[in-house]
Amino acid sequence: MTLTLYAHPFSSYCQKVLIALYENDVPFAYRMLDDEQSAAELAALWPLGRFPVLVDNGRIVMEATVIIEHLCLYHPGPVRLFPEDPREALGVRLMDRSFDNDVMTPMQKIVLDRLRPEEDRDPFGVAEARAMLDKAYGWLDETLAEREWAAGGGFSAADCAAAPALFYADWAHPISEAWGHVRAYRRRLLARPSFARAVDEAGPTARSSRSGLLTATEAVRSSRYPA
Repeated sequence: MTLTLYAHPFSSYCQKVLIALYENDVPFAYRMLDDEQSAAELAALWPLGRFPVLVDNGRIVMEATVIIEHLCLYHPGPVRLFPEDPREALGVRLMDRSFDNDVMTPMQKIVLDRLRPEEDRDPFGVAEARAMLDKAYGWLDETLAEREWAAGGGFSAADCAAAPALFYADWAHPISEAWGHVRAYRRRLLARPSFARAVDEAGPTARSSRSGLLTATEAVRSSRYPA
């Protein structure tokens, strides 16, 4: 086996890569980041300590979107996560960046603020994050009005980004019924076998979370790692 993924199942960015791997049944070894030894291994590969990190036959690949692009180049499968036409691929990259920057980033701000001691919390920053999510939900609702998947074609890398982003974001800042297209899209993502597998393999806590029985804070607190 040439691929090893350093990841934690509750990390949204790790889930993003797992979806891409599962979509095309790419074989890999899963190096769980759950103790000091695995953390030291990760730090030796990537001093910034962020995950996921993919090691492909000695080549170290960092950052979730770059990892997915690497998989498309070196381990392609029947599901084309980036279109061959570079002009169409731009639309996938736009949606990918939007879910990472405009949904996942403010969601993480809200969740991680809740994990701080009360005296260290940042209510102003959280209010800004909630306002950003409202703007993102509104834009997405218009964008998804006539789309099954994020970029308007088949399932793509943009949907790999969207699934964990909206999965967690709906707990951190609920998606209003007024944004029905976003809510319906989130349901389609939850039903996608690759994402369902990524969530279910995280264990009983994740399965409960997928059923809506846990809040985002409780789900993240059950892990040593942030979303």
